[in-house]
Amino acid sequence: MMQTSGRRTCPECRGTLRTGEQETVCTECGLVVEADRLDRGPEWRAFDDETRERTGAPLTPARHDMGLSTEIGHDAGVSAGKRRRLTRMRTQHRRASAPSKVARNRREGFGEIWRMTGRLSLPDAIRDRACVLFTSAQEDDLLRGRSIEGIATAAVYAICRIAGISRTLAEVAAVSRVDRGRLKNCYGVLNRAFELETGPIDPAEYLPRFATELGLEADVERRARQLAARATDEGIAAGRNPAGVAGACLYTAAIEADCSLTQREAADVAGVAPATLRETYHRLR
Repeated sequence: MMQTSGRRTCPECRGTLRTGEQETVCTECGLVVEADRLDRGPEWRAFDDETRERTGAPLTPARHDMGLSTEIGHDAGVSAGKRRRLTRMRTQHRRASAPSKVARNRREGFGEIWRMTGRLSLPDAIRDRACVLFTSAQEDDLLRGRSIEGIATAAVYAICRIAGISRTLAEVAAVSRVDRGRLKNCYGVLNRAFELETGPIDPAEYLPRFATELGLEADVERRARQLAARATDEGIAAGRNPAGVAGACLYTAAIEADCSLTQREAADVAGVAPATLRETYHRLR
């Protein structure tokens, strides 16, 4: 609906102007004074006081093309001939989106990182940083003679170490397509090449997850956290697997609380041998 504006007059007859959604018209002579189809509003949408959303996905380092490519979707409501045509188009589009071997390797490596971070329930920030580290390794020619899956897995594990996220070598290897030995080798290559800032992991970082998997009460976890702090202060955890130290702390706290927990169960959750857990347990006792 058009609204009458009393602040402006027609330049021809000095009549009153009416302003609508697209035009400003004189009510006396019908002269179209202004015509504007442009949206002068903001190019973002505010769903709250802080968040401003723009159309389209943002640029992301977790895509080999920074997220600028288009995708040909699937449509189940078309005929068989059109479905085969769409399949051929998707194949050609996939090949065209990564024309070089470098781009194809990067796309494959990023796909592995996406898969593993999803399996490990890691945040998107860790995924993006792992993709950046993989790109740096590729640019430094560290993929020569090594598998793409190995470098991708090592990048995920390295970023977890840098960010202080408690993921053991065995846990990362369990969701990878390479074995633990190759993962350690590729991680060593990345560590030597980039001098990664990976400090020692605090055993207390593993306690909440291990306690949940073992079904232990909050009091046991709280006591295990005290034991882990003592193990760090007294040097018991020095040179030992932090996951094994965390398992030993939980086992010690469970024994003190008369909980039914065996050394084998605690060692399996921590990914260490029972003898390793038993040695730390005796040191704590």
